[in-house]
Amino acid sequence: MIVLVGAQWGDEGKGKATDLLGDRLDYVVKFNGGNNAGHTVVIDGEKYALHLLPSGILTPGVTPVIGNGVVVDLAVLFEELDGLQARGIDTSRLRISANAHVIPSYNRSLDKVSERFLGARRIGTTGRGIGPTYADKMSRLGVRIQDIFDASILRQKVEAALSFKNQVLSKIYNRSAIKPDDVIAELLSYADRLRPYVGDTALELSKALDAGKVVLCEAGQATLLDVDHGTYPFVTSSNATSGGACTGAGIPPTRIDSVVAVLKAFTSRVGEGPFPTELHDKFGDYLREVGHEYGTTTGRPRRIGWLDLVMARYAQRINGVTDFALTKLDNYDGLDEIPVCVAYDVNGVRHDEMPVNQSDFHHAVPVYETLPGWKADISGCRSFEDLPKDAQRFVEFVEHRVGARVSIVGVGPGREAVIERHPVL
Repeated sequence: MIVLVGAQWGDEGKGKATDLLGDRLDYVVKFNGGNNAGHTVVIDGEKYALHLLPSGILTPGVTPVIGNGVVVDLAVLFEELDGLQARGIDTSRLRISANAHVIPSYNRSLDKVSERFLGARRIGTTGRGIGPTYADKMSRLGVRIQDIFDASILRQKVEAALSFKNQVLSKIYNRSAIKPDDVIAELLSYADRLRPYVGDTALELSKALDAGKVVLCEAGQATLLDVDHGTYPFVTSSNATSGGACTGAGIPPTRIDSVVAVLKAFTSRVGEGPFPTELHDKFGDYLREVGHEYGTTTGRPRRIGWLDLVMARYAQRINGVTDFALTKLDNYDGLDEIPVCVAYDVNGVRHDEMPVNQSDFHHAVPVYETLPGWKADISGCRSFEDLPKDAQRFVEFVEHRVGARVSIVGVGPGREAVIERHPVL
């Protein structure tokens, strides 16, 4: 089993890495998050933007799985399925865990109104109800996929949740109370269409591994957005690190063979929070435009910074990374020099590792080493030896500093624009 994670704040190109391995995979499992993240995959010039579905759904012969650790907006689920079917993509193989939680409409309402209420203290959520749904899960107020097939249980759960949430909406946020019947009717309307996809996915995956099938668990978001290990509180509401694959898919850690972390050649993030290497100059604007760095889910312009190898080393340690996939190396083709962050200065003290204190991270000043650019178009390179020498040196520099091999190098937007230095499978 392979676990694929993001090494930064997301948007590293995990979908492309999954696509590269696609013809060697039997199952692709989404194990955390919901439709608050997006994968963009380009196939034969066609762009596919996925928000909830695993990117493996685009690969013939692969079984895509939505694991128990995911929170599912059913309207978004069927909107994505309909969109893919209209473009000739077979979606019949999709499997959904009966234990995955559903995002009810009232949690979308609470997410949006609470962010507005926080004002300057806002987290920068996508407003899609993800956080409130995970909070319900931990408070044991959640609605699961399986509940939609039992109208009596569904009513009990929705009424129990709304008995509290309506008080919050009306008395704190001055919003109208939500009628349980409306929520129940909406959720029940999906039951018949949903039923063929739903099952015991943890059991199915266990049997697949026993049969020698290749399973890839694909994280939503990324390491620095993990609720336990990210830049809290500016994080997502789930575990986006390799350990989350075990709880979010129902697969024990003893089945993991390798962990692949996707590392973009520069850094980006969407939303609030500290960002040591963030650029507010022509270089940031250049990297944003050449890399089309706008949110797949929100359309928001991403914040841009130079590559941060302190973060990358942290991701290697937290996830147990065996292989890195370095993406968007071609975005540096036009630059004479490339600064790379190798440490932080915090009040005159050098930090080679991530500061444990969030205040120190907030005040961290990047320490850079500058590497020469290559001033050449590398999008046609298909082997490491094809790359200009300075591009090779850049990759080797990263590999040396992060403590794990760089096995995959992305050199362009298309699915074919990839160099595989070492086999991951």
